[in-house]
Amino acid sequence: MKGILKRIKNRHAFVNQLFIKMNLNRYYIFLTIIILSLVFISCGQNGTPLPRGYFRIELPEKEYQQFDTTFPYSFSYPVYGEVIPDQRADAEPWWADVVFPSFRASLHLSYKTIDEPEQLYDYIEDGRNFVNRHIPKATGFQENLYSNEETNVYGILYEIRGREAASPMQFYLTDSTKHYLRGSLYFNVTPNNDSLAPVIRFLADDIRILMETLEWK
Repeated sequence: MKGILKRIKNRHAFVNQLFIKMNLNRYYIFLTIIILSLVFISCGQNGTPLPRGYFRIELPEKEYQQFDTTFPYSFSYPVYGEVIPDQRADAEPWWADVVFPSFRASLHLSYKTIDEPEQLYDYIEDGRNFVNRHIPKATGFQENLYSNEETNVYGILYEIRGREAASPMQFYLTDSTKHYLRGSLYFNVTPNNDSLAPVIRFLADDIRILMETLEWK
């Protein structure tokens, strides 16, 4: 009887030791998981993470083609864009949109003929007032003068910075006697120019190319 009790006692002791080892193993496993999680998190933070709601954008290679039709002006634009005549009800002749489908963006172009010197002043003031409407939501603003005597093209490029600015880039070009062209860049998304900053910088180069290659007819 004593032998049986001793064996039972030894078995209980063995079971207790086994449970202790199992609990220690669980503790070590749990501790290992925590350490590995911290390592993975710290590794993932080596770079600058994108804030929630931001997205990575694949930018295509730069390549340009010529827009040269019956319109009274011509220019170069990227192959990932498409020039479409403005179909809106209030559109005037020779208005167009350079559409960038992959970016859900469009550059609206509105053209005016100059019949009297006073008209040029009115067009420039209208354009300036249009730009000023975006200033309240801007955190930065820059005007860049443009002049090309060889092609008789002069104007200003406006860069409007701020996450809620509806049109981050605008410009006007003129020969001061006959032609006037205004351009405005828009995105078909809720304005958040912080996340769109790479695309805005990318398309800004295309807008400058358009301005530099513009010719009147």
